[in-house]
Amino acid sequence: MKNSFVELNARDRVNALLDNGHELIDPFDQLIAPSLLAQGIVPESDDGIVVSRGTIAGKQALVIAMEGKFQGGGIGEVSGAKIVSALEHALEENKKGNEIFPIIVLDTGGVRLQEANYGLLSISEIGNMIIALKEYVPVIGLVPGRVGSFGGMSITSALMSYLIATKKARVGLNGPEVIEQEAGVREFDSSDKDLIWNTLGSRQRVESKIIDELVTDSVESIKEAVVAAINERKDTHRSESSEFYLSLLDSLDLSKPMTIAEYNEAIAKHQATPVELPTVSEGDKPAATSVGYEWFEALTDMKNPTSFVGTVYYGESDKFAEDAIVTSIVPDPKNPMYRVRNGEVGLVEGFRMGQILNHVYEEDKDKVIKRPIVIVIDVPSQAYGYNEELIGIHVALANSAAAYAKLRQAGHPVIGLIAGNAISGAFLAHGLQSSRLIALNSKEITVQAMSKASAARVTKRTIAEIEAAADKVPAIAYDINNYTKLGAIHCFLEDITDQKASEKNVNEVIKAINAAISDVREKNDTMLTARYTNETAKKMGRVETNKVRAKMAEEWDA
Repeated sequence: MKNSFVELNARDRVNALLDNGHELIDPFDQLIAPSLLAQGIVPESDDGIVVSRGTIAGKQALVIAMEGKFQGGGIGEVSGAKIVSALEHALEENKKGNEIFPIIVLDTGGVRLQEANYGLLSISEIGNMIIALKEYVPVIGLVPGRVGSFGGMSITSALMSYLIATKKARVGLNGPEVIEQEAGVREFDSSDKDLIWNTLGSRQRVESKIIDELVTDSVESIKEAVVAAINERKDTHRSESSEFYLSLLDSLDLSKPMTIAEYNEAIAKHQATPVELPTVSEGDKPAATSVGYEWFEALTDMKNPTSFVGTVYYGESDKFAEDAIVTSIVPDPKNPMYRVRNGEVGLVEGFRMGQILNHVYEEDKDKVIKRPIVIVIDVPSQAYGYNEELIGIHVALANSAAAYAKLRQAGHPVIGLIAGNAISGAFLAHGLQSSRLIALNSKEITVQAMSKASAARVTKRTIAEIEAAADKVPAIAYDINNYTKLGAIHCFLEDITDQKASEKNVNEVIKAINAAISDVREKNDTMLTARYTNETAKKMGRVETNKVRAKMAEEWDA
């Protein structure tokens, strides 16, 4: 075996870490991705994911590795289901008192765009399992190099307890080519290798506290670091760091690009200080214009709500069968952070939402009945910007996602209303941790992992080719009707064909939200399993997911 860990493939990486491993759902099980076959793409018999159970230094461990050479290590339905189902079994073992430590080797571009919405669903489900597991054991992340950790899986990396990398690794939400496509070459020049490594490279990520430990590229040093992380139960609580980052952001001028030296100096000397919670009050005129703003106003019954954080809204509501908290993210054309003016989820939005939700968690933690959370979803994307990547927008989104998951797992019904767009990392942070999703039947609603232009650039296909493929594979379509075929929507309001918060539409939505809250209460549902075990999912939308889950259950103790 090669001594360089980076040069190993996924299976060899797993075998190098485990003292005596047993692979689960190996290539001979032939669980492949039919969505790839439908697009004329040659699949892999392990779908680019290796899962093995064994021991590390005498302790039970589960090691999961992504093969960066297959589809850029992207996450689709089968690959995602292998990860989620393995983590689900590890969680059950830990609940029984049988400690098993998860180690996840990240070599991934994030969502597999050829299965885009399957990828987003899977990544949210992986994050959910990580949050649950961290109550029992640290979840260790390892980024060796080659691809690195990008897209939605960078959010996943920020959820982990402790992150180890070599100098050959990179971590970031948006790849350089995607930032350039969405924001222009002046914002980020994807041909500038020095810029890329100085912003996203592991040495800089250690300076900015995004990676916890930098190790040399050898099997011995990486295994030693993993063993130490397990034995010392290391956890930097990065996904619960809202106060630290909000107080840091208050000290920075983010209306223009920062230099790397300026940021490193700022973060090195910064200590967390209390940051006032945002307040939302009634105003004389509307503070914003968007679908999300109008639905927030309607569901809280506030007149012209105004937030002192211009883009982040939350408020109590008595319009439902139970008193609830409503959240929304809205545009602010005067936002000093120029990449976040059209409703995108950026640094402030992610950390502020995490702060707000953690406040709700603390208020309700001793209550028997936890208040429902209603998420108004109208998010066109995450922010594509240099400052956002330098500081770590994926960490901001992880703080929001973790807080929603933590509330749900504590017993708060979390109900997401897709009233507007639900795109990419923004949807992962603000919506995809919902117990139940409700959607309007509007042709204006887009649900996807990336814009068509960026998806075409990354996958080297034309927009016409992507649209043609969507006719065969609903998971890569952009419209809400195709999204309902995946089984993720609990209630599709077919009769509401516009996005207006009219009295009739609001009454129908409130009725659907009340029914969803009751469903969560009756089933005592604190996880996301309903998303892939409902009838639509089992019969049509998540058939392969359920095959993988059955096979994992069969092999786990074999």
